[in-house]
Amino acid sequence: MCNLYSMTRSVDAMRNLFSKFVAPETNLPPLPGIFPDYPAPIIRNEGDGVAALAMTRWGMPSSKKALLDAAAKRADKLRAKGKEVDFDLLLRMEPDSGTTNVRNTASSHWKRWLGVESRCLVPFSSFSEFDQVARQDVWFAFGKDRPLAFFAGIWTSQWTGVRKIKNGIETTDLFGFLTTEPNREVGKVHPKAMPVILTEPDELETWLTAPWEQARVLQRALPDGALVEVTRGVKQDVSAPLTF
Repeated sequence: MCNLYSMTRSVDAMRNLFSKFVAPETNLPPLPGIFPDYPAPIIRNEGDGVAALAMTRWGMPSSKKALLDAAAKRADKLRAKGKEVDFDLLLRMEPDSGTTNVRNTASSHWKRWLGVESRCLVPFSSFSEFDQVARQDVWFAFGKDRPLAFFAGIWTSQWTGVRKIKNGIETTDLFGFLTTEPNREVGKVHPKAMPVILTEPDELETWLTAPWEQARVLQRALPDGALVEVTRGVKQDVSAPLTF
């Protein structure tokens, strides 16, 4: 599961791969460490054929079952302490920390966001997978100079719910990106999955505009040898050259 990545390239670098989006005139600040539940840049479909660059919070809504199970566990703990429980209220206020990675697109939970209107491109310059044996982050990119590429993402507008109990109910835009089986390099560190990565203009166009039956073929691993390890043991890829 990829829960950490960097984005240190410019808007012009994005346009070199995919030019059909609206963006601010100024560049975004470099982001050498992007973590779940924080805003990050995505190019998202916003209707009427318009794609726009926008800062969006990382972590799609979790399934109702996941929230129900979490609320049930919390209710059991409270009852064990002799406290009364209003389960409906408890469920309504159950924190949803978000789901960063999407693998099972056949799930009814995800099907609602697979249409063109909910698709986005997530620009990145490197990404990390956690090595459970070495107990450290291992960063991958397409080269030591960290050229730009995109994750295949989905997003939703104006989600309302609780991320953190202290903040209560919030309304915000959210995104996540798809995963698939890993290629050789990533599989050595994380054998279960890697992000779905798009590198060619026609792939980006297909992801943002094609019906799901055509776009779904992009949920596949990169060829072996496509990625290199660029650093490890850090939470930010600060060795990446920063492009403003």
